[in-house]
Amino acid sequence: MRILVLGGTRFFGKKLVYKLLDSGAEVTIATRGATPDPFGERVVRVRADRKDPESLRAAVGDQVWDAVYDNICYTPQEALMACDLFAGKVKKYIFTSTLSVYGCASDPLAESDFDPYSYPFETDPEAELDYGEGKRQAEAVFFQRAGFPVHAVRFPIVLGEDDYTRRLHYHVDRIRQGEPIGIPNRKAKMSFISSDEAASFLYWLLGQNDAGPINACSNGELSLDRILAIVEEAAGRKAIVEPPAEGNRSPFGVPDHWFMDNRRAREAGFEFPEVTDWFIPLARKLARN
Repeated sequence: MRILVLGGTRFFGKKLVYKLLDSGAEVTIATRGATPDPFGERVVRVRADRKDPESLRAAVGDQVWDAVYDNICYTPQEALMACDLFAGKVKKYIFTSTLSVYGCASDPLAESDFDPYSYPFETDPEAELDYGEGKRQAEAVFFQRAGFPVHAVRFPIVLGEDDYTRRLHYHVDRIRQGEPIGIPNRKAKMSFISSDEAASFLYWLLGQNDAGPINACSNGELSLDRILAIVEEAAGRKAIVEPPAEGNRSPFGVPDHWFMDNRRAREAGFEFPEVTDWFIPLARKLARN
């Protein structure tokens, strides 16, 4: 299979590339060259800037792909560019979306809680959109404009030792150093997925035919209270929790429950682990390091 990966040089994108290579796929990664990759001669590299249509068009050319993975599309303008660029050139498009397309809710959020097939999107390239709105509108573009099958993978917060945003690291470091953490609602429950699991899910989708939005998260959810208890045990110290303020805001500081229903993916055959099976060992490993 011929696979193009946009965003394959770090975190779960890098792990995805390894899985594709191990399967025997011919993998091309589109990269600006800013982040070194460890793949050596096993991949083809094309120099391209995801935000520059002509740069990406020149890099991709007239090649045809069995699948394109897009881990770095954040706006409707970038999605429109992809719909135009890959028309007639791809059999399957796998777009990394997010739990942020949903708002907070007291019940697990299902795919039907956000409908990208009728959602309006902005075509003005100067429009300023936050992360969640950018992803909502990118989904809307793909499902309303793409002439090829699109899977939109709605991930929650992705964690791992290799998380360059250091979200769980933040909590471990603050607790170990006796510094306060700002949390608005300790009872709020959240979904998570590990970077290994995210890569495995993206790879699994290569063999799935039912396009559309799909939630992907570990089984179960964690409240902020439970997260703090896990990190306290790992770090050997009690957390100092304060109201959120400049300089102390938790990356997990949501105001209310924010968690997903992964039933559609499970019924299609993907086996998710329990969130505590990897979250607790990860917190302990970060604390040791």
